[in-house]
Amino acid sequence: MAENMIEIKNLYKKYKNAEDFSVNDISLDIEKNEIYGILGPNGAGKTTLISMLSGLIKPTSGQFKINGLSPQKDGFKLRQIIGIVPQEYALYPTLTARENLMFFGSLYGLSHKKLNKAIDESLEIMGLSKFADKQVGQFSGGMKRRCNLIAGTLHNPKILFLDEPTVGVDVQSKKVIIDFLQELNKNGTCIIYTSHHLSEAEEFCTKIAIIDRGRIHAVGTPEELVAQIANAENLEDVFISLTGKELRDVVV
Repeated sequence: MAENMIEIKNLYKKYKNAEDFSVNDISLDIEKNEIYGILGPNGAGKTTLISMLSGLIKPTSGQFKINGLSPQKDGFKLRQIIGIVPQEYALYPTLTARENLMFFGSLYGLSHKKLNKAIDESLEIMGLSKFADKQVGQFSGGMKRRCNLIAGTLHNPKILFLDEPTVGVDVQSKKVIIDFLQELNKNGTCIIYTSHHLSEAEEFCTKIAIIDRGRIHAVGTPEELVAQIANAENLEDVFISLTGKELRDVVV
């Protein structure tokens, strides 16, 4: 039986002055070798859930463990094994790619030699070697996205949280990013991933939880989810069936 990397029990989050819970009684087990998709419409609670698991915000109630560690007791140890790649670029535009990566790598306590080796290898894989000494502010969106991903994975984390890792990139960049992530997963990194790209998620994820209005509506492999819904041909059909056709990108 596979071991769990994450165990979530009855997790709730309500922001100050909010009427509703952003995360409402979520319980999930995520196995160590998984590429686990958390999918849902705008405002479903995806980013809030990932922010709690990665230690950026505290739950209102409920609990979770990551690799057997609890955030209350083992915060420092947890930070050593977690990688976070946010949707917004976490890079300094006036620094070069290498300077950015040296800075972020040093936060993980990697030795100078180890860090330089990891940076050189990652820049090569991501097609950024010849731009290593260019300011990140001059990069295209795809280049920033790839550099952002390197910054969150230099310490070879046991678990990686990704929020929309391929948003706004071209097909070639997307392929390089997905190949890089699959290789990381093959080498033992558990990946938790949110995206609006349902066809990408269908190919990329080993398991998926669909959430809406803070609650889980379905969990399974992409194939299981498609099989559960009558006449569904793909994950998009499942998603619309479970979350409805109401537009979620309107400003009220």
